[in-house]
Amino acid sequence: MARMADDVETFSYPHRNSEYTYRVPTPPRIVVPPPALNSDALPEITLNALRSANFLNSVNYNNLVTQNALLEWTYERRREAQMILPYLYLGPMTAAKDEPFLKGEAGTTTAVHAGPGGGITMLLGVRQKHSFESKLMNGALRKAQDMGIESHTIDLVDNQALIHNLPQTTALINDHLTRVHQATGGGLGKVLVFCESGNERSAGVVAAYLMETHVDVDYIKAMQLVQAQRFCANFDDAMKRLLQSYWDILCARRAVAAVADVGSGPDGGGGGAAHGSLPLGRVTKHKRGLQVDEDQDMGGMDQDDLERFGGRTFAPFVDRPL
Repeated sequence: MARMADDVETFSYPHRNSEYTYRVPTPPRIVVPPPALNSDALPEITLNALRSANFLNSVNYNNLVTQNALLEWTYERRREAQMILPYLYLGPMTAAKDEPFLKGEAGTTTAVHAGPGGGITMLLGVRQKHSFESKLMNGALRKAQDMGIESHTIDLVDNQALIHNLPQTTALINDHLTRVHQATGGGLGKVLVFCESGNERSAGVVAAYLMETHVDVDYIKAMQLVQAQRFCANFDDAMKRLLQSYWDILCARRAVAAVADVGSGPDGGGGGAAHGSLPLGRVTKHKRGLQVDEDQDMGGMDQDDLERFGGRTFAPFVDRPL
């Protein structure tokens, strides 16, 4: 057996153009640039004027990111909640039980960093189903009920199941903020999204919300913006790929909505692309077929091959000299 292993390692491939590897294939790493020391290097946010979310029109995004927040960050702040948007907060379960913070009262470090004006109007807990964490979260939910604060939970079997619940979490947040906006005559509610640590599942929910409600926030910028406010937020490789997949879904939905708007305008001309949709090229009405005519010249490269192989500069094998 040892001799066979040595033969495999020393066996040469005369046509090989690059080194072979025998490890299990892994997807490429998603690199998220770390938060900057100041807000000047952070990505800007452009509001997406959602037709169903009128409350976004009154949001003030000035000084969204705290100046030199990275230099002021301390370890104790991981037990507090931070403002990601003027109406959206991210924190651990301890913040969901902090009564002064929930009321918006000054006097605690958590309340000071949460931002001025009003208290939390809704709690959204993200927990794992049938776990000890689920039982601990019931205490925070009971406190919210006693204080008259609206509360919801998202129960997950595992973290991968989160992608199926992301549209629901965004809808819960927007529906609540819209109701508060209408009931108060233009007031802005405040939603706290939390899990046990406030660094993993709840951070993914907030990042997905940023992607879905803003025009130029993709999955990389969403994670940057979350970490810029809450530096202890942890996006592991699985969560990064989950957010990347959800971003692809959002792009597809916006492209379909843009095509629908183009076809629904006067004289079929459309009323323009949907808000927040990605720019589209030429719209084709028929799907590209894969059938090839038998009399087609096999010496050339058809359109299908050009789309698959066009622009490649690397060849895995080279011709062996005669």
